[in-house]
Parts: sequence; structure tokens; C-alpha cells
Amino acid sequence: MLIFGCERWAKRASSKLPPTPETDPLAQPKSLQQVGVPVEMTRTAIPPDNPQTPEKISLGQRLFFDRRLSVDGTVSCRTCHDPAFAFTDRKPTSVGIKGRVGQRNAPTVLNALYNKTQFWDGRVNTLEEQAALPIVNSVEMGQPNLDAAVAQIATVAEYQHAFQQVFHRPPNGPDLLRAIASYERTQLAFDCPFDHFIAGDKNAIDASARRGWDLFNTQARCNKCHALTDTQRDVTVFTDNDFHNIGIGIIRHNVVALARQAEQLINSGDTSAIDRAAIQTDMSALGRFLITKKEKDIASFKTPDIRNVLVTGPYFHDGSQETLWDVIDHYNKGDGLQNPYLDEDIQPLALTESEIDDLVAFMASLTSAIYKEQGATELARQRVLSRTNRPQRDTARAFGPKPPEPTPPK
Repeated sequence: MLIFGCERWAKRASSKLPPTPETDPLAQPKSLQQVGVPVEMTRTAIPPDNPQTPEKISLGQRLFFDRRLSVDGTVSCRTCHDPAFAFTDRKPTSVGIKGRVGQRNAPTVLNALYNKTQFWDGRVNTLEEQAALPIVNSVEMGQPNLDAAVAQIATVAEYQHAFQQVFHRPPNGPDLLRAIASYERTQLAFDCPFDHFIAGDKNAIDASARRGWDLFNTQARCNKCHALTDTQRDVTVFTDNDFHNIGIGIIRHNVVALARQAEQLINSGDTSAIDRAAIQTDMSALGRFLITKKEKDIASFKTPDIRNVLVTGPYFHDGSQETLWDVIDHYNKGDGLQNPYLDEDIQPLALTESEIDDLVAFMASLTSAIYKEQGATELARQRVLSRTNRPQRDTARAFGPKPPEPTPPK
């Protein structure tokens, strides 16, 4: 069975299709030969009912880049997940049709096949389910339903041929989603300096990054969320696949009132309605609560994989932090005052400025070789900002005791 790596794309049979970026190496499916790729984990991430084939991946790539899936022909999957930007859009929150701005930051597609759930609140499990929701969200691609999107491409002769070749039937919604998901599963990004370090090359990362790796697993407490367990280090995807309230956004939103508003919506079980609330309304701030209706999940969001984190900013579910220094400053001061739902592992860290620099150096070492130049440019940009603009910095709080947690309001 083919897992990853496609034969060269066939020449375009019709000028009606958007050009595939075959000259853009960032858009090419990645090979399992990269250092650090977990081969067996990758194999098990392919669902039995949607096996990979070169033809299906090629079809999925065309669909991923086709703006005709949006209601006005202006937005494609690529709009928010651009290969040139490590499959993000580098915006705090994404912009869809007619300039409509959503509430959530676009997470990268890189290594998304390993996610146990999709979206910041985990509202679906599979990439097939994920691919459907932006198409029918009025802020994103704006189609009234999936069939309307299919109708936009169903009359194109090359699509008719491709669907018949891959699925042995005409274009339809479920197969469209299967093809897009298959293309997304080719987007692996490993082969970073840290992978070479873990593989035995002790000179692959510098002393600062090595100190940062130690801090990551000790004083900085990053391993509380970005590891397999508190005691077992994770060098694969750096996530516990869980949801945490880390103190972002709760002050500027009355989440208790929002939670009451959301209960009826949650009870309906309508995934599309929940998707609209998450992208289009202030209920976005409720995070995982929109899915579970459990008070402990209020304002909790999924732990992201931090591979290529340097080139996939801005950061957090709302894109509110511009640099990795801002992110660490947020954690260093144990942010979340007046937050009764704050994760118990968030507390002041007492990291010095040099230790913060070391943590950034470690995270920079997670940048894949294919993004090496982008990473160097971005690290330099963020470093300059970190020396002049640190809105999250609060050294007194970082070295102080953890403030008492308030009681959740009734």
C-alpha cells in the first residue's frame, strides 16, 4: 500500500483546473525517508476506508487549491493553509469570503494526520470531517451545503474523469472530502536539527537549544502538555492530545454567560451549528466546552504539536501572541488571574531572560529542513521584536507565588 510520496503529477488535460504548484517544493508530498518520521505511527494514521493512492492524492491536491469550492470562487483550502507559509496564513485569525474574519487561528496542516481530534476544540476526529466544515461555514467558504460545492466542479471534464478513475463514480461530497484528506495526509514535516540530535548527532543543535530542551522538560513545565506523560518525553508530535485552559481570552469574555447561551446549541448536537459558533461568535472563547458541556472544559483548547512552531505563528487559538518570546512570557508569569478554570499546571515559572532565549532556541530547532531559510528569517524578526516589545512580560509575577484561584461563578 502506498503511504506517502507521489509520482510526478500528470500534465494538465484541461486549462479549466487551477494549476497545481508542481514547481513549489513546499506543496509536494513528503517522503517517509525524512529523519524522525514515525513509520508505524504514520501507517496506522491512514484510515482503512480511505487508503492512499497516487491518483487520489493528486485529485485531493487539485481540490485543495481550487477556489471554486467557495461560493464566490475566491477562497480555497490553501487560502488559510498556504504551503508557502508552512500551511498556515500567518494571520491572527483567518479571513474568508468577502473579507469576513473568523475567531480562530488557522492551525497548520503539517503532521495533522497524527491529530486525535481536529480543530482547536476537537469538534471532529478525522481529516475527512474537518475538510467539510470550512466549505459550508458562511465566514469561510460560504457554501450552503456540500452538494453546492460539488456542483461547482462536477461539470469540469477533468474532475469527472479523475473521480471516475479514483472512486469509480461521479463527483460527490464524501469522495471530495476523502481526496482532500488524502492530500493533507501527505504533508509530513520532520527532519529538523532536533531530530538529528535525538538520532545521535550531539552537534546538530547548539548549547542554547540543548539547555532549552532540558528546561522544556523541567522548570518551564512545557512537558505537562507537550509530552506523552509528565515523566515520558515525546520527541514525535509534542502533544498530549488533550485540552487545557491556559489563561488566554477569558478576561475579555464573560464566559459564564456565554456558556449558558451555548447550552441549547450543544444539546442540539448539530456539528455545523457548533462550527458556526466557534468561528463566527464570541462563543469561540468557550473552546472545548462547546463540545462537552462540562464546566471544567470552559475556555480549554487543544494542545498543538509544536514542530515548526517558529514558522507557524502567530500563536494560540486566537492568534493573540506574535512571537515565541510572547508565548513564554505568558507562561512565565503564570497568566490567568481571575480565571477559575485555569489549568492546574499553569503557575509562575521564574525563568530568567537567558533561559527564555534557550527555550526559543530549542523550539527553533524543531524547524524542518524544508523551512530552514524561513525559520532563520522569522527567528531574526522575532528576536528583534523581543528586544523592544514584550507586552506579556511581567518579571515580578514570574518570580512571585502562584495567586489564589477564584471560585467559579454560579
